[in-house]
Amino acid sequence: MTQTRRLPPLGALRAFEAAARHLSFKAAADELGVTPTAISHQLRLLEDHIGQRLFTRQIRKVTLTPAGEALYPVLRDGLDSFAQAIARLRAGPQRQRLTLSATPAFVAKWLLPRLGDWQARHPGIDLHLHASEAPVDLAGGSADAAIRYGRGNWPELHSEQLLPSLFAPVASPRLKLRKPAELQSQTLLHFDWRQKRRDTPTWKRWSEQACIALDISGGLRFSDESHAIQAAIAGQGVALLGLPLVAAELASGALVQPFGPVLQGDGYHVVTRPERVQQPEITALRNWLRSAAQNPTS
Repeated sequence: MTQTRRLPPLGALRAFEAAARHLSFKAAADELGVTPTAISHQLRLLEDHIGQRLFTRQIRKVTLTPAGEALYPVLRDGLDSFAQAIARLRAGPQRQRLTLSATPAFVAKWLLPRLGDWQARHPGIDLHLHASEAPVDLAGGSADAAIRYGRGNWPELHSEQLLPSLFAPVASPRLKLRKPAELQSQTLLHFDWRQKRRDTPTWKRWSEQACIALDISGGLRFSDESHAIQAAIAGQGVALLGLPLVAAELASGALVQPFGPVLQGDGYHVVTRPERVQQPEITALRNWLRSAAQNPTS
């Protein structure tokens, strides 16, 4: 059974909170737009309701009694919470926010060009892109989901492949490359992988598969794959790059893939916490990513 609250009039509570905050009946009256006499009247009503004095009235000065000191912070915090709730309601529904983490190259070359499509399809959800070479801690709340390159076997995470990954030599058309043997006179652009395995797509692995002797000790090295892409576009050398990240440049002719072989790499996967997979906003993000992956050059 719901218990009926026995509260004094709200006007008396507001008068007390203002007078206690200012320690002045006149200042409280100015704030509330009434006379000091009206403030005194409201305070007497409140004191009669409680059965205790709340102020010690002195000449040109008022102080709180122990009862007033006990009541003031509770009432102040309650009115603050009430005001904040009203402000939120007046502001309308809060926008949802999702944070998606990926490598700087994937953010710059794949996600950013598609961000307008996300906003058009989901205007009520703000998508924030977090760029980092290091995997984020999804359990710690650093991001809601992430795009990770790998085999998809991350313990305690839900993972689904978004894109397969193929790697091949790409270069500016200004270099006019025709045959793999011409790489021996070109500057090689290297991306330094955080983790290296035997099947990591490096120039060493590519040269072994192409049966070409290359001096892989020289060239230019980059810790950010997007920088290697920009260097290749600028004609500074030939890069061994993931084709999904340069699909738009290949389609526009800013880069060309002059020859093979093409190396099979790991895939790009969408990962999130298992308990969040079915949340509506996460489902919307996963569905949008899958849809975007069907149009590699958008």
